[in-house]
Amino acid sequence: MATGLKLMRAIRVFEFGGPEVLKLQSDVAVPTPKDHQVLIKVHACGVNPVETYIRSGTYKRKPHLPYTPGSDVAGVIEAVGDHVSFKKGDRVFTTSTISGGYAEYALAADHTVYPLPEKLDFKQGAAIGIPYFTAYRALLHSARVKAGESVLVHGASGGVGLAACQIARAYGLEVLGTAGTEEGQNVVLQNGAHKVFNHREHNYIDKIKKSVGEKGIDVIIEMLANVNLNNDLKLLSQGGRVIVVGSRGPIEINPRDTMTMESSIIGVSLYSSTKGEFRQYAAALQAGMEIGWLKPVIGSQYPLEKVAQAHENIIHSSGATGKMILLLE
Repeated sequence: MATGLKLMRAIRVFEFGGPEVLKLQSDVAVPTPKDHQVLIKVHACGVNPVETYIRSGTYKRKPHLPYTPGSDVAGVIEAVGDHVSFKKGDRVFTTSTISGGYAEYALAADHTVYPLPEKLDFKQGAAIGIPYFTAYRALLHSARVKAGESVLVHGASGGVGLAACQIARAYGLEVLGTAGTEEGQNVVLQNGAHKVFNHREHNYIDKIKKSVGEKGIDVIIEMLANVNLNNDLKLLSQGGRVIVVGSRGPIEINPRDTMTMESSIIGVSLYSSTKGEFRQYAAALQAGMEIGWLKPVIGSQYPLEKVAQAHENIIHSSGATGKMILLLE
């Protein structure tokens, strides 16, 4: 090993598999930023379900092994390459990293890095990336929501769900949410929903139908399509849209349910966004931070050495509330 090389702790994945393949190493070289790149001293990193799919090797995008997972970091600029407007000491958050976010330092392209306002702490900064940019794309780009429309956030108490509630409320929609615990339901109501329903109750779909009446719901943001899509189609208004944000397997539906209402099922993938779209979403979300409606809710927090437990819990523990993060401070 070269002397004088700065080393850091980072999670490394040498083979695809279960949470146990996440290995904490303390001798990983700190990367050096090149043109249009920055090096961030990571204070917190968001944990997202997609990172568990990538780690398992079942996701369409497979990184070259070995790799460090994680895209949503918040921290302070440690060093900059050429042609970068950021400077050492700037507080920032990211929507992507080059070297991986489950580490003490992360390399990122400057166009994926954004200023973090003083009113948000690093934990909140680590909760913005995938959740808020996905929720914004789902609502404004995919569903093309208009003020006055109704939206049901199906699975509203997690990171993307709460982001969707806050954004939908700020853009003038009537917001309904579902959650599986009393705590989750309260958090959903505190973060933009006008009404909340317990999706563990066997008759909750009937309660939603009764609440919205004959017209139905204009847009459904769906976090677990393999469980809910069939019911979603029966809740829609004429021309209604289901936006599929998450699914963990197949489901059987009756296409006729889409015919009578001329409804749509639209999938959303954040990384299909262009650079221009990312800039547009960032501008809208930056305004939300300034005005105050964008306020990430933090859920479970784990140190780097407990990352395998975090990956286990994000998939298997039900009734999650808020955004799961790794703490590196």
